[in-house]
Amino acid sequence: MNLLVLVIPIWVFASSSWVSAYARPVWPDPPLPAASEPLIPTEKQPSSQIPSEMAAHSPGVPEVKIVHHQDLNKRILIALIAASSLLGGILLSLFCFCIYRRKKLKKSNSKSQHSQDAAKGLSLGPILGRFNSSRMAGKKGSVAFIEYQLLVAATNNFQDNNVLGEGGFGRVYKARFSDNVLAAVKRLHGGNQDARREFENEVDWLSKIQHQNVVSLLGYCVHGDTRFLVYEMMHNGSLESQLHVLLLTDLIGTLGPSHGSALTWHLRMKIALDVARGLEFLHERCNPPVIHRDLKSSNILMDSNFNAKLSDFGLAITGGNQSKENIKLSGTLGYVAPEYLLDGKLTDKSDVYAFGVILLELLMGRKPVEKNASSHCYSLVTWAMPQLTDRSKLPNIVDPVIRNSMDLKHLFQVAAVAVLCVQQEPSYRPLITDVLHSLIPLVPIELGGSLRG
Repeated sequence: MNLLVLVIPIWVFASSSWVSAYARPVWPDPPLPAASEPLIPTEKQPSSQIPSEMAAHSPGVPEVKIVHHQDLNKRILIALIAASSLLGGILLSLFCFCIYRRKKLKKSNSKSQHSQDAAKGLSLGPILGRFNSSRMAGKKGSVAFIEYQLLVAATNNFQDNNVLGEGGFGRVYKARFSDNVLAAVKRLHGGNQDARREFENEVDWLSKIQHQNVVSLLGYCVHGDTRFLVYEMMHNGSLESQLHVLLLTDLIGTLGPSHGSALTWHLRMKIALDVARGLEFLHERCNPPVIHRDLKSSNILMDSNFNAKLSDFGLAITGGNQSKENIKLSGTLGYVAPEYLLDGKLTDKSDVYAFGVILLELLMGRKPVEKNASSHCYSLVTWAMPQLTDRSKLPNIVDPVIRNSMDLKHLFQVAAVAVLCVQQEPSYRPLITDVLHSLIPLVPIELGGSLRG
């Protein structure tokens, strides 16, 4: 900007001096001698060839010189305009460059400040606001590193009365942060290589995947050998707990059905539709496609409005034909596709098989693997297949909680979809996109489908 201060006065004074130099009046030449004084021609003064008649009417020599100076003034004026335009362009360029430089410096300073905040640990206020607003559709988010002391305070030092669930991985705690926002904190024990790999895989996938039917990961923490994952709060827990948890009153047989009483037929179809949408996003919209590899009812979480979301991406991998040589056999018995269990072949149709098992759980209220009276385990798929294709028997194996509460045509259609999904041969199973389109007409409009009441 100092350059601007120096250049402008020089330009102003220079232009004023040019104008004053060429704006002086043009004085006429001295008068010609009188007629009485004859003009003697010499070699240096040739005689005029202009006739006397033209001389009488010509403007005269002084007027010719005035025309000459006017033409010169026009040229100077044009030169001044061109020089002013050039100078103005240079000044404008300098001004724009100064603005660009300041913005660039400001941006770099904000980036360095952001990295310092991430290293120190962030407050969850702005982070927890992400899933309450736009859910970041079609965007790649970043997962924050959270200070261990912040998790201790939010869970009241991991008190037992804040436990939401427990499994082989560890416990899930309810956390209340300073801005009175609830979240779920999964505490993972064990520092072996597989546990670390699954933890890193979960953070990596959920930092990339943003979808309304995929649970939101808000942050993570590593404290010694213990690792923590912070998720959005899912108030209605897992589908497994809604379908299969036994109540004390049910054990003594006084209140009828033992599970799933909150899940009506339409809610179950909505949950199936939400899961299909989440899988369709992984298989068809992600590039490269993603295979969940551990789809089961305990990994389907529901919020306060029973919107279902996929969780637990620790075993997820990119799509393609996988073989035993490059993957480790993982999954849960009852949900694992036969070709994966026997030959180690893993494709998106493996997820479709697991979805079919979940659909059977929703229809019948039974676990994928159960024990009979003689304590022998049997597969839900093996037990249900002969009855699913018999329309006279099908209504009798439906969960008593929803029996006689649905249109039989819809029941037969859902059973047909489930039968296709659990076919032994992967090529006979439908794509998840086809499953999605077959379920949409069975769900009411207000629950996200197209069925009109």
